[in-house]
Amino acid sequence: MENKITPAGKDSQLWEIAHQRASFKRHLVTYLIMSVFFWVVWYFSGGYEFNSFPWPVWPMLGWGIGVAFHYVNAYVIPKSNATEREYEKLVKEQQTK
Repeated sequence: MENKITPAGKDSQLWEIAHQRASFKRHLVTYLIMSVFFWVVWYFSGGYEFNSFPWPVWPMLGWGIGVAFHYVNAYVIPKSNATEREYEKLVKEQQTK
């Protein structure tokens, strides 16, 4: 479980965004390292000699989808902005009743 406490003197929203982006970067580096590892294992196990479809494509595809969603969560739709929009929407709904 990750520590979500904001250090003293730091803006909590900016800290959360920075935390999401740093988490994405670690995830991306892990994905790249493991992808290279999968291809090396495939190559040295003789996978290229059998003219078969290279199996490392499947974990790269599945994991790549996860990396893409992590990117969207960290850079495209920051958590604080999405939460703020939902809060404003609920306030407007409450006021119209």
